[in-house]
Amino acid sequence: MADDKKVNEEAAQILGLFQNLPRLVVFDLDYTLWPFYCECYYESDTPYLYPHARGIIDALKDRGIEMAIASRSPAREIATTFLEKLGIRSIFVAEEIFSSWTHKTQHFQKIHKKTGIPFESMLFFDDEDRNIEAVSKMGVTSVLVYDGVTLEALRQGLSDFSQVSSSNGRKKTK
Repeated sequence: MADDKKVNEEAAQILGLFQNLPRLVVFDLDYTLWPFYCECYYESDTPYLYPHARGIIDALKDRGIEMAIASRSPAREIATTFLEKLGIRSIFVAEEIFSSWTHKTQHFQKIHKKTGIPFESMLFFDDEDRNIEAVSKMGVTSVLVYDGVTLEALRQGLSDFSQVSSSNGRKKTK
C-alpha cells in the first residue's frame, strides 16, 4: 500500500510542474477511486481507496482545486456512505451519482450547472472508454485509468489539460 503522505508530496510536485491547472477535477468512483462496484457491497462493508487516490485528492485540495464525482452507479446510498466512511465526501463540490445511459454527459451537465465551471476547465478520470469518449466531446480533458487513479494518470491528465489549454489560448489570440 502506498504511503498517503509520500503520494501527496509527489502529487504536489506534479501539480507544480504545470502553469495551466484545471479548476475542477472530476472522478468516477467504481474502479477509479476504489477497486470494486459499490452496488456489490453493503453499506456496512469497509470501503478502501486505490493506493494513490487519497494522496492525489489531498494534493488537489491543498492546491485549491475543486473536485466532483460523476458516477453511473445505481447504488447512490452505498456510494455516499462509503465516501463518508472514507472521510472524503465533504471535499467534493458536486456529487452526481445516478444510473444513466448517457455515458456521463448528463452528469457533467449537472456538475457544470452547479459549479459554473466550463467544461474546458475540467479534468476527468474514469475507467470506461465510452465515458471518456463521450465526455471528451463536451470539451472536458479526460483520462482513461486502468488500475484506478495513479500519479502517472495525474501527470498524463495535467499534461493533456495543459496542452489543450495552451492551444485554446493560442486560438483566442489569432
